[in-house]
Amino acid sequence: MSANSVLDLTLREILRVINPLREDWSTRFHIIEELQNVVQSVESLRGATVEPYGSFVSNLFTRWGDLYISIELPNGSYIPSAGRKRKQTLLGDVLKALRRTGGYRKLQFIANAKVPILKFECNHQNISCDISINNLIGQMKSKLLFWLNEIDGRFRDMILLVKEWAKAHNINDSKSGTLNSYSLSLLVIFHFQTCIPAILPPLKEIYPRNLVDDLAGVRADAERLIEETCAVNIGRLRRDRSRTANRSSLSELFVSFLAKFSNIGLRASVQGICPYTGQWEDISSNMRWLPKTYALFVEDPFEQPQNAARTVSNRQLVRIANAFQISHGILRSANQNQSSLIATLARPQISQFIARTSLRSPSYYGRGDLSTRPQVQGSPQMQRSTHSPSQVQHQFQNMRLSGHPNNMAIPRSVQSSHIQSQQRRRPRSDR
Repeated sequence: MSANSVLDLTLREILRVINPLREDWSTRFHIIEELQNVVQSVESLRGATVEPYGSFVSNLFTRWGDLYISIELPNGSYIPSAGRKRKQTLLGDVLKALRRTGGYRKLQFIANAKVPILKFECNHQNISCDISINNLIGQMKSKLLFWLNEIDGRFRDMILLVKEWAKAHNINDSKSGTLNSYSLSLLVIFHFQTCIPAILPPLKEIYPRNLVDDLAGVRADAERLIEETCAVNIGRLRRDRSRTANRSSLSELFVSFLAKFSNIGLRASVQGICPYTGQWEDISSNMRWLPKTYALFVEDPFEQPQNAARTVSNRQLVRIANAFQISHGILRSANQNQSSLIATLARPQISQFIARTSLRSPSYYGRGDLSTRPQVQGSPQMQRSTHSPSQVQHQFQNMRLSGHPNNMAIPRSVQSSHIQSQQRRRPRSDR
């Protein structure tokens, strides 16, 4: 078996473990419903709604991914706004309500963060949650990433694999000065923009303005403008027969991803990463980024000129660059074996699970038995799906792109489309 074949097989094995199951979706929907009940019990939040954002909405979360929640305040049909002090007060009220309700632990109120956040863990499968107030920009970023991952199926796989790899090397933690998951997603986007031939275009070709500036006025109108603009541009992209298709395998894309950022420690001192233009840009000639005050600049394409990697420290940038370099060297080695690859690409608990199940028939992996999957907490009721496809569609009805030319459609049901893709990706017995 060739080195690429071993790596491809290993990456698929990791994906099999980290991809969310039906009960992982169900658990998160259950948590959202519970939080809605908590919010409705708070007098100061009467009429507010609980709306998820982040990797759950963009369908880029793993089985153990965090859940991000925005409490949207009532403001008629207009996009609500609230000052920092009011957000802090309201989150304090939520904190008291969560303590009264029970079932939540490790409650932490980060009032002085750039965006005030309430963090905690739920008893259901130990899911970590972040709650903020009026985070519509977070919701729209999540939808845009969801629409992007419908352009090419390798995008979603790469993001899940890169997140797992980053966790294995302890470089996916903004609190410790390394990369947050959003900046890792932007690195994957940038890689797909700059590989040859390109898989994704510069994001200005998907949405040609600064998205955050357009989130004003009537919410339905603002969201419709963004949705329709993206729909037209994605439709044009998918119909463009002049584009040369990139046929790289997942393993080839992963290796080239590591190679591309192996010198990030040196390059970051003079250049920033700009997914909006799809280019490395010189910091000294980019007036939006001056003065340079960050170790690494990854511009947020939807909230320019914000730096999505602003928490990365100089010391941790060295560690990040080393992780890229060392991992690239191991994956390019001629002496690859699955054990060494898994140790490089995944955390020990993922490695242990793959080792336990590798002796079973591949057909076993499609069964619903949880007994050999990584152990999760929760009642038997929570380990069964409680949401029908129609319910899931209702939960995500606002995520569908309407008005696609030639009837191009982004699926309304994130869960059902994911389950279908899972079925397509199950290992065959002849692999």
